[in-house]
Amino acid sequence: MPTPARTLIRDVRVYDGARVLERADVLVEGDRIAVPDRARPADVEIDGTGRTLLPGLIDAHTHTFDGSLAAALRHGVTTELDMFCLPANLGRQRALAASRDDVADLRSSGVLATAPGGHPTPLMSLMADGFGDAVGPFDTVSRPEDAPAFVAARVREGSDYLKIVIDDGETAGSRLPVLGAATAAALVAAARDAGLRSIAHAATAAEAATALAAGVDGLAHAWWAEGSGAPPTRELAEQTAEQGVFVVSTLSYAEASGAGRPDRGAYATEVVAALATAGATLLAGTDATPFAPLHGEGMHRELELLTTAGLTPVQALHAATAAPARHFGLHDRGRIAPGLRADLLLVEGDPTRDVTAVRAVAEVWRRGVRQAR
Repeated sequence: MPTPARTLIRDVRVYDGARVLERADVLVEGDRIAVPDRARPADVEIDGTGRTLLPGLIDAHTHTFDGSLAAALRHGVTTELDMFCLPANLGRQRALAASRDDVADLRSSGVLATAPGGHPTPLMSLMADGFGDAVGPFDTVSRPEDAPAFVAARVREGSDYLKIVIDDGETAGSRLPVLGAATAAALVAAARDAGLRSIAHAATAAEAATALAAGVDGLAHAWWAEGSGAPPTRELAEQTAEQGVFVVSTLSYAEASGAGRPDRGAYATEVVAALATAGATLLAGTDATPFAPLHGEGMHRELELLTTAGLTPVQALHAATAAPARHFGLHDRGRIAPGLRADLLLVEGDPTRDVTAVRAVAEVWRRGVRQAR
């Protein structure tokens, strides 16, 4: 067997997923991070002076189509956590991520759980042109009794976690069928029995409260509207923290979808600020699509918006690296430490002080493979 290639990144500032090291050496050996040894020459040396090395970014909410994973990796997003992908498209994207190192890695919920005719059914026809078998009919859930069979089907299809939609369409100016509280709770229980995490899409505070009552592990969005009968934001944020439920921020989605309605982005920013104050776990995610936010670039914007909401740059970076890795069970990434995957992002400047520096991408590695720039 040939000896794995060794790349030494020397004298670089490192954010390792937990702390900042102002000057360090990091060795990439094959597809792993290794213990540096300057006595043994590396095959390639990269000068890290004035640069910062980060774990590859993890986008905790995307919708992945052809071209998405390549776009993500170009911007230093080395893993995407997809939140709705039909079987034919999912099979294609999984095969791509497994066989090539010039695209981001992928985990997915597969088919989400929604009521017949519920969100996102009305959007499917809008996405039909240009995506072929990526769109089409999918399984839905009508009653609590349907939950075990629905979850079993997702397990057979290889879903990594379960996404549950609790959204009556009010924020989009429509009225849609929506899962009832009992059905949502049954889905959470069935997912837990199957060893899957459950993540709820909830657009309003009232719907987020329903999701929390159902016992979900995470919320796929920071809610962007109040909704009828909603508890106060601070109270709901504190409940989220007390229950240990993580929240994917998706502020870039609230910004992009709020054209003509800037209140949506402002409200979501206030929610993220309240969640941070309450001590809830925030994960950086964009809700990227082929339209907006964009894959990869949207994560750079998400980090900026998290700091606008009051997070420090280091807290924002944590939300995009170690935190999603931990909460989605990706124990081989999200940090820079010997033995972990060499999914890495090297940028010019210091994003631990000014997070906009993540846009100045110098180098990206995925499974130790240095990407062409």
